[in-house]
Amino acid sequence: MSVDIANESDIPIDEVSLAGLCRFLLCELDVNPLAELSVLLIDVDYMASLNEKWMDSSGPTDVLAFPMDELDTARRPDESDPSPSLLGDVVLCPAVAIKQASAAGHSFDAELHLLTTHGVLHLLGYDHGDTDEEREMFAVQRRLLDAWRKHRTENAGS
Repeated sequence: MSVDIANESDIPIDEVSLAGLCRFLLCELDVNPLAELSVLLIDVDYMASLNEKWMDSSGPTDVLAFPMDELDTARRPDESDPSPSLLGDVVLCPAVAIKQASAAGHSFDAELHLLTTHGVLHLLGYDHGDTDEEREMFAVQRRLLDAWRKHRTENAGS
């Protein structure tokens, strides 16, 4: 799986860990191994402009997801002779993530992993527009993050 991480913010992040998380998520969600994912980390002003343009909301948000139209191909690992498919872009704002991490009482990396997982799920069609959708999406999100933490712990010595 191809994961492209571009940090255009002024905040340093662990790009290797973030890319590893993305590959883990896509594998756990049975996404075609030829799928491509882009993760962009941007500053507050740029995120605020995207949030206003695409979500009609003012101010910066933590994560936005921009899925591509190739979702069906990307989600079918049994397809004969599949071609690479671009899932879409997950856009993160590390400055917002830092504030949220502090408020939630966990690390910046934990918040960034939560937001990345949330964005990837949106790319794959999950949503939280109503109570049932929210329950389903957040349950999958918790399961994936728990599995990721376990995976990292088990492979820490490797």
